[in-house]
Amino acid sequence: MFTSRPLLRQKIRDLRKSISPELHAHYSSQLIDQFSKNERIKNAQSVALYISVDGEIDTHGVIEWCLAKGKKVALPVIHPFSKGQLLFLKYDKNTVMNPNRYNIPEPELNVQNVVPLNHIDIIFTPLVAFDNQGNRLGMGGGYYDRTLQFYQQGKKGPYPIGLALDIQEVENLPTDTWDVPLPEIITPTRNLVFKRD
Repeated sequence: MFTSRPLLRQKIRDLRKSISPELHAHYSSQLIDQFSKNERIKNAQSVALYISVDGEIDTHGVIEWCLAKGKKVALPVIHPFSKGQLLFLKYDKNTVMNPNRYNIPEPELNVQNVVPLNHIDIIFTPLVAFDNQGNRLGMGGGYYDRTLQFYQQGKKGPYPIGLALDIQEVENLPTDTWDVPLPEIITPTRNLVFKRD
């Protein structure tokens, strides 16, 4: 078991990046199957997803699936004025994408395309590692922990679901007070639901 979050983060990131493109494509296809079987996802009208990078499970397929099903899709943008915060902007096949400071493609900033969190049914979150309690380890920037504060505080907002590869599961993830555990995590082979008080 890794007690150091930075060491664990690096180990899992290296593991993700070692997966072949063919296997990533297979996992992406399995993830679409998981989406198509999930009632909450099938019933959602508006979802926030993200563009996968750094060996993350490929989200391009599920983004296309959601658009094909007529769902409104939003993608995260690093807030230009509020440090460490995310905005979510409407996305479709014609959206102009630009790399952000981390070289992650995001929609071109246009205030008319901002989607308030309370207009989103499900927010899908990236993660580096997770455990069998629904705890997630992110990349370390805290963007999604800050975005999900509403959920931790019991306020109204989108239902959070983490997306991950099965190899990202670890035993007893070390957590901090600001970490927001997830009620649900979807992998290519499993739909994990965690009891939340």
